[in-house]
Amino acid sequence: MALYPSLEDMKVDQMMKAQLQSEYSEYASQMNTTPSRASEVPSAPILNRQEYAEISGPLYPALADYMGLELTAEMIEANMPEYSIAVRQSTEITTSGPIAGMTAPLSGDSLGLQRAQVSHGIRELTLCKDKDGKIGLRVHSINSGIFVCLVSPNSPAALAGLRFGDQILDINSTSVAGFTMDQVHKLLRNAPINGIKVIVRDRPFERTVTMHRDSSGQIGFQFKEGKIIALVKDSSAARNGLLTDHQILEINGKNVVGLKDKEIAAEISQGSDVVTITVIPSYIYDHMIKKMSSSLLKLMDHSVANL
Repeated sequence: MALYPSLEDMKVDQMMKAQLQSEYSEYASQMNTTPSRASEVPSAPILNRQEYAEISGPLYPALADYMGLELTAEMIEANMPEYSIAVRQSTEITTSGPIAGMTAPLSGDSLGLQRAQVSHGIRELTLCKDKDGKIGLRVHSINSGIFVCLVSPNSPAALAGLRFGDQILDINSTSVAGFTMDQVHKLLRNAPINGIKVIVRDRPFERTVTMHRDSSGQIGFQFKEGKIIALVKDSSAARNGLLTDHQILEINGKNVVGLKDKEIAAEISQGSDVVTITVIPSYIYDHMIKKMSSSLLKLMDHSVANL
């Protein structure tokens, strides 16, 4: 069973919405000008997914792997058993992903949540270039896929929401499957200044967990080199679903990949009594680091976008 909705699903949904909007607009126009003929407005044919696929062909290879890591039920059972039940019980793939039920209850009033909320699916972003014609993005080609390995601080890429480990599927309607790093960088250099449409898939199995400080200001977990190694019994971290053997990616929406532990601790200690943390299983994170240049981590964007 696939972890992600397909890129075809996203394209078909966009097309169907556009057709429905066009049909509605035409109907409304007829109603305003010649009400007596409204019933004669022809209905635009709406293609289903199978019909669209037959016309357009496959848009991207199957997303059943991530950087060459097979995201099968067997792999999950062997290496991330805490997720295996949720994957087996999932009967419908949505943009929230099959593990959405395992995410801790979240506070809608948390600014950190607003910044760190993730979709576990396929997203479309719109990029632009800065005054120097730069996007602030570096990618790496792994197993015929293109992955974000560096997002420069305060760059258009950072402000648009691109993150370390995201997979780029499509740039301005050009599938980048099988492209080299240089080909993608050239494609971006030749792109217009504004309105650069980029379709990405989220990092698999990442989760956002919101916790509350206790009377002593603690939330109840320990970490080393960004990896959660222990939970305090009955703490907010334990109650809200934080797990050991997970790597911290974001604190209150701020990317902390590449920061030292004391810097991560400083981010946790700052702010309100509500702390939002985005994590990913260490098994997947270690695979990401192995496949991409770890020397770039210290250059990573660690800014917080204004909402």
